[in-house]
Amino acid sequence: MTFTYSTHKKNLLLLVMAFFTSLFGIGQDSTIISTGEAVPVFELLDEKDELFRISDHIGTKNMVIYFYPKDDTPGCTKEACAFRDDIEVFHGLDAIVIGISADSPESHQEFKEKYDLPFTLLSDPENIARKKFGVKGNLFGMIPGRVTFIVDKEGIIRYIYDSQTDAVKHVEEAMRILEEMK
Repeated sequence: MTFTYSTHKKNLLLLVMAFFTSLFGIGQDSTIISTGEAVPVFELLDEKDELFRISDHIGTKNMVIYFYPKDDTPGCTKEACAFRDDIEVFHGLDAIVIGISADSPESHQEFKEKYDLPFTLLSDPENIARKKFGVKGNLFGMIPGRVTFIVDKEGIIRYIYDSQTDAVKHVEEAMRILEEMK
């Protein structure tokens, strides 16, 4: 059997795509959840290296759960600071804000302190929550996705906003939907 250079190139590309697809949780087990579904149950470490259980918050507050690519990068910092700047609005709408990325608890703590972020940041290095929510990456999975989920007090997903590039719009959409839910 004779292989040409283009066959090797194609096979290498398929292998690289499969690697990044599995690395960032894109595949059969990561179908994006829909509005009207229950929020997936998960446990992750927060920025204080303490276990955060989503089940502890169902029934108490509305939740804004936002997935972002990486701490201290331009778009992610802009998004986090926009949530910070409007945190009192979120509190007035009886909501908590939770940010999730693959960064370590230590990275989250540094990010939180550097920008005075008044909300929980969760570490998801194995993409457990990302897979449960079905948050997919971009560029063949090389960049983790930026998706925000609005969850009501009963733990039902009421709205999903997905935009990799318009980071601040996640905050605006979250406030708009929470206002409509009042």
